[in-house]
Amino acid sequence: MRYGIFSDTHANHDALEAVLRALDREKVDALVCLGDTVGYGAQPNECCDIVKRVTRYTILGNHDAAVAGRMDYSYYYDAAREALDWHAGQLTQDNMAWLRKLNYFEKDGMTHFCHGSPVDLEEFEYIFSVEQAQTCIPIWESLGQITFIGHSHLCKSFAVGRDRVYEVVTKSFEVHPEFRYIVSVGSVGQPRDHDPRASYTLYDSARGVFEFKRVEYDVNAAARKIFGDQRLSDSFGARLFAGV
Repeated sequence: MRYGIFSDTHANHDALEAVLRALDREKVDALVCLGDTVGYGAQPNECCDIVKRVTRYTILGNHDAAVAGRMDYSYYYDAAREALDWHAGQLTQDNMAWLRKLNYFEKDGMTHFCHGSPVDLEEFEYIFSVEQAQTCIPIWESLGQITFIGHSHLCKSFAVGRDRVYEVVTKSFEVHPEFRYIVSVGSVGQPRDHDPRASYTLYDSARGVFEFKRVEYDVNAAARKIFGDQRLSDSFGARLFAGV
């Protein structure tokens, strides 16, 4: 199976369209979204409409859970909370119902998908460092050969051994049976690794080969939509240009 995997679209329709065009050229067998289709951006309904139509699996992200009334987000900082409040009021009934039914976890055999750490799915903990990945060692036996996550908006991968974790510092690699792998796939709509290009990933489960990919999109257009809506913080648009 050749998967196209992406995450954290955050209502950025321009970035999502660019990623899906790129994935169409990649000739994948199945698309998987690892969550946070909503939050921050200007077009939550448009992104939900597309993601729910094209993906084999879509995972529940923390922003999705917040908008759908499935978690408390009162502790979020003001601008993020206000964006979620606005999205909750804007979503169609169909899109809200879709978010309310999303699962925290999906799998195809030994290929697993979740939004944050697989250790406690409903807590949405981050994994973007070796120390954080080490928390997966106690659940090594239950991990997939490879587990794809989002949430951090960073492109990171870790090889988890039975007693030690190694960061895999490369854009592509082949999985080895003595390890379990945790791969953070970056963000479609709000990258935070100082690269404004939208992220997506490819995984060929038959060959055991993984690859990080990036694609240019019209950042100006996405940012202008945010700047033009007084209910969204201008900072959400400004950060798109720097990829932070």
